[in-house]
Amino acid sequence: MTTIVGILTKDGVVLSSDKRASKGFFIGSKVTQKILKIDDTIAVAIAGQVSDAEYLVNAVRAERTLVSLQRGYPLSVRETTKLIANIAYQGMKSYQPYFAEFIIAGVDASGPHVLETDMSGALSAENFVSTGSGSPVAYGVLESGYKEGMNLEQARVLASSAVQAAMERDPGSGNGVDVVSIPNSAANEIIVRA
Repeated sequence: MTTIVGILTKDGVVLSSDKRASKGFFIGSKVTQKILKIDDTIAVAIAGQVSDAEYLVNAVRAERTLVSLQRGYPLSVRETTKLIANIAYQGMKSYQPYFAEFIIAGVDASGPHVLETDMSGALSAENFVSTGSGSPVAYGVLESGYKEGMNLEQARVLASSAVQAAMERDPGSGNGVDVVSIPNSAANEIIVRA
């Protein structure tokens, strides 16, 4: 149970999440980090079973580094998302599913991207997305507030407002809001370093 949000802007991407980790009807933690950094250009917001999500993110970090070293340049945001989706799909097909959903947001040479994948390995690109138990409420805020051509600051405010609204109605979401933004310039820094 959680609420995570991703927003695509002309200037980059934004991820937002609540901080509550629940164990059924018990609040297990009030300071959970649900946005995990892959590198300086990509971050992942997680919903679902934390151990499964963290395992997948760590596996993808390692695989992404290995592939980047082998070919001499970093994987795109879509390729990184496809790594997560492929591992999730293999788990589902072997009847050992990873109970997690992900919003992957980042920037690469082709621009900013927000993608979503779930435990089935399905992948979709979105302008804005939310998942988790509070997502129906968050979507109401996103649908009414999202505008083409938003800048990062406007998206940060909208993402925070969407998670805040979800926390008001969803008992699985709460205890504060984390917001992370990645500007388009982050991709240029990686390209220069490569």
